[in-house]
Amino acid sequence: MHERHDPFLAALDAYAAAVKAKDVDAFAALYDENVHVFDLWGRWELRGLPAWRAMAQEWFGSLGEDTVVVTHAHAQSQAGTELAYGHALLTYTAYAADGSRLRSLDNRISAALARRGEGWKIVHEHTSAPVDHASGKAMLKRDGAD
Repeated sequence: MHERHDPFLAALDAYAAAVKAKDVDAFAALYDENVHVFDLWGRWELRGLPAWRAMAQEWFGSLGEDTVVVTHAHAQSQAGTELAYGHALLTYTAYAADGSRLRSLDNRISAALARRGEGWKIVHEHTSAPVDHASGKAMLKRDGAD
């Protein structure tokens, strides 16, 4: 169990809770108003909380009755008094309303957080996956993952 005062690990836990609940407000609350995201899906970058919030609204709305559980592994982070950063491997697993597992994918995340008042906000996020050179396709399963 990790300590909750680590801003990056706390953000990962809050991110997972917001995604599972499909709670756009809780999701958006993790991010700074001027967040800059290099997302893995569909767009080169997203700038500002309104664009990132719209992405979350679209994503959660597309899930219907499905639920997505986000877990992390190999998380490493550092925090100072005003800035924190970290990286981890994320697994997104979708479940049907009856609890059956539908699909799963892995990706990598790096994030920078800045102290805002008494809390922390993500100011930059970068998600990625390695690309297979032969096919040019993203590899969305870690080696050894099922």
